[in-house]
Amino acid sequence: MTNNTSTWFTSWFDTPYYHILYKDRDATEAHAFMDTLTDYLNIPENGTILDLACGKGRHARYLNKIGYDVTGVDLSENSIAFAKKFKNHRLHFDVHDMCLPYRKQFDAVFNLFTSFGYFEDDADNLKTIKAIKANLNERGFAVIDFMNSEYVIDHLVPEETKVVDDIEFRLKRYVDGDYIIKDIRFGVGDKDYHFQERVRAFTLQDFEQLFEQAGVYLLDVFGDYKLRKFSPKTSERLVMIFK
Repeated sequence: MTNNTSTWFTSWFDTPYYHILYKDRDATEAHAFMDTLTDYLNIPENGTILDLACGKGRHARYLNKIGYDVTGVDLSENSIAFAKKFKNHRLHFDVHDMCLPYRKQFDAVFNLFTSFGYFEDDADNLKTIKAIKANLNERGFAVIDFMNSEYVIDHLVPEETKVVDDIEFRLKRYVDGDYIIKDIRFGVGDKDYHFQERVRAFTLQDFEQLFEQAGVYLLDVFGDYKLRKFSPKTSERLVMIFK
């Protein structure tokens, strides 16, 4: 079964296998990053945060736990259905397309863990930045936590096999034009599956151009989850704060 790669994220993210493959992601690191980020931004007590492309809500749930009123939105109906099990009066989840502004404004908008650069149409990337701007109140800050494309390309592991829950995932990674591609193949029972992740290899310069077009101001750039200085060659992440 091969998905339609032009909207690969709508099918792959909605399968249980996506969550199986990535279930060992480091929660401790993610929580420490949220602590550091909210402290740095000085988000007011009981402040409101929009977690854009929230997946199953792991960041949103933690942000709520440390005192914020959080709304998590994602295109994946399955992910949101799962996340809604954890909702409370200050933790909300909704199916929503990140290209469009959400219906209210927030003290902060977070787009975390390389949840950007999926679109085939360049116009959608700019629409997303404009939507983020529209969702900020007058004192709000936005954060995009992206991969450092240069570092990722330099350290690409071309082939890898991961066995999770008795499923053998065969992964191939390569660069195709402006995209970093991950081919994912595995079998379950007598059925073979093939999915593909395609993420645009945006650089800081690419983002700067988008920010200028969207009329937002880049305030800070960091290279990791401890908010240390960004270096194109050695930083693993590209964390940008703008408003």
